[in-house]
Amino acid sequence: MLDIENLSVSYGSIRALRGISLKVEPGEIVTLIGGNGAGKSTTLRTISGLLSPQEGQILFEGKPIASKSPHAIAANRLIHVPEGRGIFANLTVEENLRLGAYCRKDTHEIRQDYEHALELFPRVKERLWQLAGTLSGGEQQMVAIARALLARPKLLMLDEPSLGLAPQIVQLIFQVIRKINAGGTTILLVEQNANLALQVAHRAYVLEVGKIEMSGPAAELANSDDIRKAYLGGH
Repeated sequence: MLDIENLSVSYGSIRALRGISLKVEPGEIVTLIGGNGAGKSTTLRTISGLLSPQEGQILFEGKPIASKSPHAIAANRLIHVPEGRGIFANLTVEENLRLGAYCRKDTHEIRQDYEHALELFPRVKERLWQLAGTLSGGEQQMVAIARALLARPKLLMLDEPSLGLAPQIVQLIFQVIRKINAGGTTILLVEQNANLALQVAHRAYVLEVGKIEMSGPAAELANSDDIRKAYLGGH
C-alpha cells in the first residue's frame, strides 16, 4: 500500500531524514518510534505532501505521490492527523467533523461514516454543538480522529495521538485505534509512548537521527533488550 525508498529530507542545512525506507501493507498497524528530533513527524509530513523530499520515492497504491499537493494526496484517501490535532477552534465540533468529508459526494455513505465515528467516540456526540476550542485536549484528539474517518481513509496516519493526554484518555484513544484497524483501515502511527505503540502495532520501525536503526514485528522489538533500555524503561 505504502512503499518508501531511500527518502531524504532537509530543513536548510539540517538533514532530517537520511535515506529511510519503509513499507506499510494493507490492513496493518505500523508504528514509527524514536526520541525527540528523530524524524518521525517529518516522515509523516513528507508522505502527506507538506514537505518535499530531496531524494527517494514515495509510492501509494503503486503510484508516486512525492510531487503531489497535500489536497491531492488527501483526495486519494491518505489522511494525516497531525501532531497538535489541527482542530478549528472557532468552529463547532459538528462543523469540524463535516470538513472531513469535504471532498466527498456520496451522501449516504458520508452519513454512515458520520454515525460510525460518533459510535467510536460517544463523548464527541455529546459535544457536537460546542465550539471545538472549548474542549479538553483529549476531546480535541477524539474530534481530530473522528474528522479523519469522515474522509474514509485507506491509510490513516496518526502523529502523536497520546501527546499531553491523561492516562485514561490515552487508553481510550488506543482502544479506538484498534477498532479502526479491525474495521479494515490501515494505520501508520507515530508515537513517543513506545510501550503502547508496540502493543497496538503489527510491525515497527525505530527511527534515530533521521535513520532507521531497527525494524521488525512489534512483539519482537518489545522484547528486545536494546529497545527496552532505550524506550521502555527497562534495565
